[in-house]
Amino acid sequence: MSEREMAEVLALDVLGWLATQEDLLTTFQGASGLSVDDLKHRASDPDLLGAVMDFVLMDDTWVISYCDHAKIPYERLAAARAQLPGGEQVHWT
Repeated sequence: MSEREMAEVLALDVLGWLATQEDLLTTFQGASGLSVDDLKHRASDPDLLGAVMDFVLMDDTWVISYCDHAKIPYERLAAARAQLPGGEQVHWT
């Protein structure tokens, strides 16, 4: 499995976790404009998965909560995000 595929699998797991966090899911839906049906139908879309990762990475408490739940190192989310569309680091120099 490629790094990108592993990142997609992790992001899909993050989406599943997000779906169990009612208040957080509502916040994500409000920010993204996506309905539950949209999320179900686009769950395998790498762009959506990148957006999910961006959202969770906005708050350290969300990162900690997910990573503790999944029993993975905290930095793994950012590393996975870098493998998804739009996750490339921009170098301004």
